[in-house]
Amino acid sequence: MRRVLLTGATGGLGQALVPALLDAGYRVRATGRSSALGERLRRQGADFHAADLCDPDAVSTLSKGVDLVIHAAALSSPWGAPTAFEAINVTATARLLEAARAAGCDAFIHISTPSLYAEPRDRLGLTESCPFAARPANDYVRTKQRAEALVLAANAPGFATVALRPRALVGPADRTLLPRLQRVARKGVFPVFREGRALIDLTDVRDAADAIIAADRNRAAIAGRAFNISGGAPLPVHALLDVAFDALGLAPKRVHLPYGGAAIWAHVLEQVCARLPGRPEPPVTAYTLATLAFSQTFDLTAARRDLGWTPRRAPADAIRWAAAERDSHASL
Repeated sequence: MRRVLLTGATGGLGQALVPALLDAGYRVRATGRSSALGERLRRQGADFHAADLCDPDAVSTLSKGVDLVIHAAALSSPWGAPTAFEAINVTATARLLEAARAAGCDAFIHISTPSLYAEPRDRLGLTESCPFAARPANDYVRTKQRAEALVLAANAPGFATVALRPRALVGPADRTLLPRLQRVARKGVFPVFREGRALIDLTDVRDAADAIIAADRNRAAIAGRAFNISGGAPLPVHALLDVAFDALGLAPKRVHLPYGGAAIWAHVLEQVCARLPGRPEPPVTAYTLATLAFSQTFDLTAARRDLGWTPRRAPADAIRWAAAERDSHASL
């Protein structure tokens, strides 16, 4: 039985991945910050340990006796303190890599991000050979790019490293996509840019979990590589909003706004908030606006060919499933 350490197990992806790993025959040691969610994972069959990956001793202890590390923990936010992103996304990743090698693990799968490509322009059919954005969109993207580079550089005989970049994860425990849409929509007005034509590639967390397991099963053949992962069926923003608002029981008025003016205003808000005590998150960031205004889609040829994986859930169905199951996760 293959033994795996899963970091970020109490996040949206982790909560879908634990049962998928158990069903696939793995023995799962899971870690995360939420003890309440950890108890749920224990009931499912995981060996859960609440831990801080910034603690070197905790990382060393967690890594002992496992064959594979799946590193899904990260500070994922469009805003925050640069030092926090550096500590969690870069330093903790480097520390975990070192501990995994020292413990004799044979594989390390890193959950990266396709936001490495994010720019205020349409980018269609992106492959793994396409260049990243000339300038990282924010501190999250900057530090995730550095972390991915560390992981891929660590690939060596007997220690296969792989990076997966799942786009816009959707699931019941999602704390990003649906909650942010809901938060804005509850105000009664929702801004739309460029007529809502931008194409958004979503990924059901169950499909992402399948891709991770496929990566481990094919680790020898794909070692040292990164793969883009998505649902493979992009939706225009206006269609995504139709599905999401219907599933959430909301009907905000959609207001069409010029992107250029909104982007300037977002940059001003960022500059102001960066100088305020505590660096409060602005009401909107330039990165968030760009994700709604510009297309980003992916060519999944490499994942289909080399992982033997293909997405099985339609994005609209993923949204409806996530919305319907959210109540079971909301109290934890």
